[in-house]
Amino acid sequence: MALRYALLGLLAEQPASGYELAKAFEGDLGRYAWQAGHNRIYPELARLVDEGLVERAEEGARGRRVHTLTAAGLEELRAWLRQPWEGSTVRNEGVLRLFLLSALDPGDARKILHEVAARCEEELAPLREIVSGETPISPEGRLELGWLAAGYGLRQYEASRDWAVWALGELDKVDCGG
Repeated sequence: MALRYALLGLLAEQPASGYELAKAFEGDLGRYAWQAGHNRIYPELARLVDEGLVERAEEGARGRRVHTLTAAGLEELRAWLRQPWEGSTVRNEGVLRLFLLSALDPGDARKILHEVAARCEEELAPLREIVSGETPISPEGRLELGWLAAGYGLRQYEASRDWAVWALGELDKVDCGG
C-alpha cells in the first residue's frame, strides 16, 4: 500500500515517466525508505491512472509516458500523510540479528557490535553532508524532497552507533562478572 503513496509523492514533486520513478527507488528512496522494482511500479502506476489520481501528461519516443499528479491524487496523498502514523509489520533482518545476538559467544558478539558501529559511522558522513548546508527551500516554499528523511537517517545512524557502543559496554559487564 505504501508504494501507492510513494509514487504519488514523487509525482507531487514533478511529472515523471515510469522509468524515472523506478530510478528514484534505486536511489536513496529505495535504500532508506521503500524498495520497489519495475515489476511493481508499472502496475501500480496503471492503477493510479485508472483511479484518476495520476494522468498521462505526454507520450514520447519508444512509448515513454510522462505521468503527472491530478488534484485528486494530491488530495489522496495529503489525506494519507495526515493520518496518524501507526506501526506497521516489521521485517528487519538486521534488528532480528541484534535481537538474537546473545546467542553468540561474547567475542563474536563484540566483533559484530564493532562492525555495526563502524557501518553506522560510514553511513553518517554522506548524511551529514546533506544536512550540513542551508535548509533547501524551493521557490514554491517547500522543503526539498528527502531533506527531512536525511535528517531522520542521520539521527537513526547516530542512535544505532551509540547503541552499539552501549551494548559493548554491557558485554564488558558480563565479562567482569556484573
